[in-house]
Amino acid sequence: MIRVMLVDDQELLRTGFRMVLDAHPGIEVVAEAGNGAAAVEAVRTVAVDVVLMDVRMPVMDGVEATRLICSTAGGPRVLILTTFDLDDYAFAALKAGASGFLLKDVPPADLVSAIQSVHSGDAVVAPSTTRRLLERFAVHLPSAVAEPAVLTGLTAREREVLVLVARGLSNTEIAGRLELAEATVKTHLGRILAKLSLRDRAQVVVYAYESGIVTPHSAD
Repeated sequence: MIRVMLVDDQELLRTGFRMVLDAHPGIEVVAEAGNGAAAVEAVRTVAVDVVLMDVRMPVMDGVEATRLICSTAGGPRVLILTTFDLDDYAFAALKAGASGFLLKDVPPADLVSAIQSVHSGDAVVAPSTTRRLLERFAVHLPSAVAEPAVLTGLTAREREVLVLVARGLSNTEIAGRLELAEATVKTHLGRILAKLSLRDRAQVVVYAYESGIVTPHSAD
């Protein structure tokens, strides 16, 4: 059973998500919060696996709440709820430790799948949304930088995998692109995370774009 907390200042939206999730036998909504501060307090007293986090809320926004929740070892994983006009907040939340982001009008099946993916240790970073989000930040991201020294520790294959992860491809898609077994892709990704001291795919995306390894216009 995956224990979920809903965090959004719109009660109607929380009710809608609760109805969808309560209908799934493998997911249980165990808590709700109307702002980030309440969410941070709730995870201290309620066992939660995945937090669905809005970004723009009163008292404390979702970015700061995500940072506080993700800074605790063994804490729940965070999925950001966003709309295209709030992409800047979603990007900040990824940097703060969120494991991905969902559009608020996500289809029910995709919502359940995203929660399951995050719970299993993966991240939800859809290619089209990633590109749209990062294009918003193209002016702030480096267009040409010296290669980070830490990348010299990656093998050629690991670098290939890193770039494809940053472009939003799934392990299955990367395996097809590079003609590898999916298990091999997972092994390469695990080594990339360890060598770069990153937690998951979402952090790989942020790292790759901020260091200039991949740019929004090359993520096709």
